[in-house]
Amino acid sequence: MTASVETTGLHQLTLAQAGELIGSRRLSPVEYVEVLVARAEAVDGQVQAYVTRTFEHALDGARKASDEIAAGRYRGPLHGIPFALKDCINTAGIPTTAHSRVLADNVPARDAAVTRKLQDAGALLMGKLALFEFAHGGPSFDLPWPPPRNPWDPTRVTGGSSSGSAAAIAAGMVPASIGTDTGGSIRVPASRCGITGLMPTPGLVGRSGVIPHSHTFDRSGPMARTAKDCAILLQEIAGHDPADPASVARGIPDYVGALTGDLRGLRIGVLRHNWEEEVAASTDERRAMEVAMGVLEELGATLEDCRIRPMQSYGDIKTIIAETEVLNVHQPELIARPDHFGDDILGRMLPAVLFTANDLIRAGREHQRAIAEMQPLYQRFDAFITICSGEAPTFSAHDPLAFWKHSNHFTAANVTGQPVLALPNGFGSGGLPLGMQILGRPFGEATVLRIGHAYQMATGWHLRHPELAAGAAAPPVEEPTSTAGTLGDVDPALREACLAAAGRAGLDLDGRLLEQLLEGAPYALAMADRMPRDHAYAEAPANVFSLRSS
Repeated sequence: MTASVETTGLHQLTLAQAGELIGSRRLSPVEYVEVLVARAEAVDGQVQAYVTRTFEHALDGARKASDEIAAGRYRGPLHGIPFALKDCINTAGIPTTAHSRVLADNVPARDAAVTRKLQDAGALLMGKLALFEFAHGGPSFDLPWPPPRNPWDPTRVTGGSSSGSAAAIAAGMVPASIGTDTGGSIRVPASRCGITGLMPTPGLVGRSGVIPHSHTFDRSGPMARTAKDCAILLQEIAGHDPADPASVARGIPDYVGALTGDLRGLRIGVLRHNWEEEVAASTDERRAMEVAMGVLEELGATLEDCRIRPMQSYGDIKTIIAETEVLNVHQPELIARPDHFGDDILGRMLPAVLFTANDLIRAGREHQRAIAEMQPLYQRFDAFITICSGEAPTFSAHDPLAFWKHSNHFTAANVTGQPVLALPNGFGSGGLPLGMQILGRPFGEATVLRIGHAYQMATGWHLRHPELAAGAAAPPVEEPTSTAGTLGDVDPALREACLAAAGRAGLDLDGRLLEQLLEGAPYALAMADRMPRDHAYAEAPANVFSLRSS
């Protein structure tokens, strides 16, 4: 490191800043990795973001990167940049656990597509990061590894499921990660931890080698400090993945070049009904959105209120499809060793035994409707904005039945196939980050990144960092309950229906597992009952596809 770079504060560099310093040989990859290793050793005891550390691997790679750069073989803005991965993304020879006892000993033979692309670009793997179990559970304490803590207040949750990714970036342990998003799993933790995260359009970033949650809705995307950082990461990981049947072969635009800072001529639809009619948004969240909209208008954008279908409809579509899929993915292990799963994921998966093939097809047909009805809005608007997540709650506030009881404003974009950027837009009265979402047209990542970058250049919320005491341990917290405790007297007919459905799935449920199923059952059945039955003959499900020519 040259005298022009101070060691103090290197852990707070954005990916773009670090890349510029490394590319101009003002910062050595070795020294940068050493700083981040020291940072992790100092603060991860209280944040608990890492599941597996590969620090020596990163240092070896940093030495190689330093030699290559010195020899004039600079690969680009990720060369010598440390990163970490959500631990459901495969890494050859390095454990990939999905934060579950089921895969505690799983060591993949080959890298995921995104892992390979990042390493080919010269990025350095620091380790694997915690998540909600199989990218789907909750902040659970009944798993082999503890749930990560929010660096802004370690007694609070990070949000999930890409929990360790958001926590590690916010805490300054790593400048970038790749997360996954099936119903908010990049965006919620990004917002609650005050960082930036991008859920790309389906098919843009390959998913081969990523442990699935929902084949229909899963997406992998970048998480970092800024929109520019996400653009740099997306530039490397986007592109056709022959091993992913959902991957799309198309040209990749210059995402970084699109960050002009100029929003003149852009039309942005405001999904105000999300936070004024559907979500119990706080006064702080509403105020932050009004101020953010003012900033976007000052930057030249034109804003106008618009509406999409109710949140509950998107939630019903996504849940019937995704829970059927995740149950199918894990059915063999649920039959063989159900005790290896945590309570949170069981409470989400098991009620899906009640969904029928007819429910799944009707949800698929309604999914196609939801996609089609967005087309007129894409004609009117270049992008859309809505709230993201409010201040992070305590662990004890986690309701194991909330997944079934309450719809949210994240699921819509998973159903419609839109890209979404989550970024900070303020702080609440409790001193914790607030956020907003910028949604685009399908494959409109360049536009949402352009809006996010311009907003961040005009504001300073993304520049704030949490203060963490070196060497501190994670403070004690009241753990959430494993069931809602609302079972009471169960209707005998419902019990019999649940046992019959579980039996057809090959599941022999003991008292604990049966309670998980029975608590969620009324909500699952209500979802299926709400699914429209008025589809015309020709209305096909969204999973109808065309074959690629050879």
